[in-house]
This record gives sequence, structure tokens and C-alpha cells, in this order.
Amino acid sequence: MLKSAIMEGCETPLDLSPDTAPFQGEALPSGRRRAKILLVDDNGDNLVSLEAALDGLNEELILARSGLEALHHVLENDFAAILLDVKMPEMDGLETAEIIRSRKRSRNSPIIFLTGYRSDEHLFRGYDLGAVDFLFKPIVPEILRSKVSVFVELWRSIEVQKAQAEALRKSEQQFRSLLEAAPDAMVISKEDGEIVLVNSRAESIFGCRRDRLLGKNIRTLVPYWSAQDFAASEGAFADLMARRSDSIEFPAAITSSPLRTQDGVLITSAIRDVTERCKAEEHIRQLNLELEKRVTERTAALLRSNEQLTQFAYAASHDLQEPLRMVVSYVQLLEKRYKNQLDGTAVQFINYAVEGALRMEALLTGLREYLQIEEERSIEVVDCNLVLEVVRRNLEAAIRSSGAEVTSGGLPKLLALEVSLVQIFQNLVGNAIKYRGAAPPRIQVSAERRAAGDSSCAEWLFSVQDNGIGIEPQYLNRIFGMFKRLHGAKYAGAGIGLAICSKAVEHLGGRIWAESQAGQGSTFFFTIPEKKAGQ
Repeated sequence: MLKSAIMEGCETPLDLSPDTAPFQGEALPSGRRRAKILLVDDNGDNLVSLEAALDGLNEELILARSGLEALHHVLENDFAAILLDVKMPEMDGLETAEIIRSRKRSRNSPIIFLTGYRSDEHLFRGYDLGAVDFLFKPIVPEILRSKVSVFVELWRSIEVQKAQAEALRKSEQQFRSLLEAAPDAMVISKEDGEIVLVNSRAESIFGCRRDRLLGKNIRTLVPYWSAQDFAASEGAFADLMARRSDSIEFPAAITSSPLRTQDGVLITSAIRDVTERCKAEEHIRQLNLELEKRVTERTAALLRSNEQLTQFAYAASHDLQEPLRMVVSYVQLLEKRYKNQLDGTAVQFINYAVEGALRMEALLTGLREYLQIEEERSIEVVDCNLVLEVVRRNLEAAIRSSGAEVTSGGLPKLLALEVSLVQIFQNLVGNAIKYRGAAPPRIQVSAERRAAGDSSCAEWLFSVQDNGIGIEPQYLNRIFGMFKRLHGAKYAGAGIGLAICSKAVEHLGGRIWAESQAGQGSTFFFTIPEKKAGQ
């Protein structure tokens, strides 16, 4: 029954397919696998002799006393070599070999026939059945070991190749699985562009079956694809137009990497349809253009409105000066002419009116100066020492009456607007005199040059330090606003001087700030960029 099952190729419970068969041979301590060798002879003494001769090979020897028993072992194992006695009862060695050769799994197992007499008929038939050799009894142990060891090493080499092939197959299977799982179309091509592998996503994007894509040139899918662009470096990226099988083109983002193999360079290209992204980018671009247009229109409208407002404020500040002077003159004339006829209350009311009118005139004057800061003027080399002398002359009366002392270190010459510097120094020195304490004002003006790595970015840091009443720290951020006054009517002024300073400094490209404590004086700092001719 066993013989018929093998001859007919039927699958029996003992018939293991090559894919599911266990790895044959036990492991040795060194990690080398022991090969299995089948010894078949109906004579027990002969089997003992064969076993003794091959014992030195340290391989696994399996013994069989008949052809049927040998076939049973062949169904369960793979053998590096089969030593088969020709003359056996019931089923001789030649019949056994014919059945072994008829089975696919054992078709290539090396068979060495053992025989006690020479027969050309047996030789011809044996070699016809695929025998690799004939050994004649009595067997010489050394020759037997030598021949069998050759087939053992051949088996071991084949097993290594099988393991490598299996590892390669699994690796390729994993690679194909990864390729199929990729969200982008994956196209692997040679350097000349011939496609050798694609995934299912490529079929979907390009509308073409896989078998029709293989062998084509990738330029049929991406006309401007170039191996020179992608074969040089890992992760090369390009935005190109791709073409579907129906000739419809679409924008594609392509990331490619070279893979160097024994057969040459293969280029893996990940192709992504970015039609929706391009639509979104175009929509955003259009929105930006529309926004820029609206901003431009709005800016122009604001500039026109600001210009009109500036002109109105300038005209109002100028035109209101004359009516105010007339009001002051007539009120003072009224006081002078009817002084003896007015009681104390009436005189006080007249003084209030005069003070209010004069304060309004100061506000208008300050507003006009504030508006004049941004008027176009020629920049020139200004000696800050001369500017400070001009300020001293302008404030001579206040300096003399308060006993103030205004000192300075060496101040620089720099490209700037003289009128702006006069405004800045005059307001800061004037405030130091106005907001003085019990001691006479001591005002120190100094400057130092500060570089910022690049000489073109250098700036001058000016400071105006006084010993006045000081400012509480919480108000330092408010004092540069328009009409901001911390002391009410106690000190004369319109509350616009520091706002003029701030705007003048900003107009020159600098910044201004203050450091102070109440009762400990104040220090005002401002910077002026160091410009060069032509800037």
C-alpha cells in the first residue's frame, strides 16, 4: 500500500510537502546541522559494517532492512545520501530507487547503489534511474566515507542556499507588502526609465493595469522625469506634471531615491497626486491678492484721510492763534480799564480767562510743532554740541531764574535733522528745569556710541539726567502720550512736550524711554542710528 501511494503520487498523512517539511538534520553544538544518511540492506551484518564505516562523519545514520522500510523513511525525511543495496527480497534496490525518483521531493536525493557482483544490466538501469555511483562489495570504508562526505557537503551547501533563498523570498514579500501599503503610487524603474515594479496605488492613479505598466518607460507617466535628477541623492524631490492613461495631465509631487543593486541602479519614485493641494494653494493665492488689494486701497484711503486730518489740525492750530490773542488782549484791556470798578471775584475770573486762553495758545503751538515733525527736510551733519548751545540760549531766562546748571560731555556730530534734535533737547532740558525739586536743577547731557556687530547698525545713545522731583515707575509708560500730564495745573504746560520728543526720535529712526523714581530725579534715554552719507 505504501508503494502504491508513492507510485501514484497520493498525499498520505506521512507525505510532507517541501514548503511545510521541517528542517532536516539535528543541530550540533557548533550550530552545524547533522545530515541524514539512509542505509538500506536486508543483511544486518552489512548494515552494521556500513554504520561503522560512516560513524566517523558524525552525521545522523538511519537504517532500513527492506525497500518498503526505506520508502517509509523517505516519506518522513530528506536525505543527504541514500546507500541502497541492489539485491533485496520482495522489492530490490532498483525498484526502490525507481519509486524514490518518482516522488518530486526525493527526486534529487543522491543514491549510491551497493552490489556484490558486477552486472552491466544493473549498471545501465541504475544510472538510468539516476544513481550517482556504484560501490562493489566488499566496501572499502575509506572510499565509502570519501564519497558520502562529498554528498553531505553538497547537501549542506544546498541547505544554505535554500535558507538564503527563503530569507530572500520573505524579504521580497515584506517589501511588496510595504509597497502595497504605501499611500502614494510607487514606481520602481531602471536608470533608463523602464518600469520593473509598481503597486496597486499606481494602477489607481494612472488608470492602467499593472501588467500594462510593467516594461513601459516611466516617462509615459511623468514626461519630464529625469534619472539625473533622482539618481544622485536620497529623497530628491520635484513637482512635475504626470499623465494618466487617458492622456489627462495632473500635478504630482515626486520623491525618488536610488537603490544600487548588482544589476545596476534602480530608482524608487513615490508619486502623489497634488491636484487638490494645488487648488487650495491657488485659492489661498487669490485670497492673498484680494487681501493685498483691499489693504492697499484701505491704506491709500487712510493716508488720504490722515493727510486731510493733518492739514485740518495744522490749519486749525494756526488760524485759532489770532482769535485767542485777541481774546487775551481784550480781557487784559478790560481788567486794566475797569480795575477800580471790579471786585476781587471779577478780577479772579478775568485771570482765569487769561490763563485758559494762554494755555489754549500753548496747546495749539505744541500741536503745530508736533505736526511739523514729519515735514520733509534735508538731512545734514549736525553738531550736537551746537544744538545744546541753541537750547541753552532758548531757555536762558528759565535757566537764570531757576539757577539751573546744564553740563555735557563730548557730544557727537551725526547725520540728522537739526530741528528735530533741537526739539528733543529743548523739551527734555526744559522739563528738567520745570519739574525741579528744592535744590537748583543739575542737568547732565551725555552720549555714547554703541555698535551692534555691524558698523552699519551702530547707534548713539543719548541721556539727559536731572535731580528733579522724579516720576513714579507706574507712570513711565504713559508720559510720552499726547496731552499726558501727571501734575495737573501745578506746573505750566500743555502736556505735549514728551510726545513731541517721542515722535521726533521715531522720525529719526530711534527710540526713547525713561528711568526714574519719585524724589530721586529722572534720566531720559534716546537713540539715534548712525547713518552714513547716502543713507
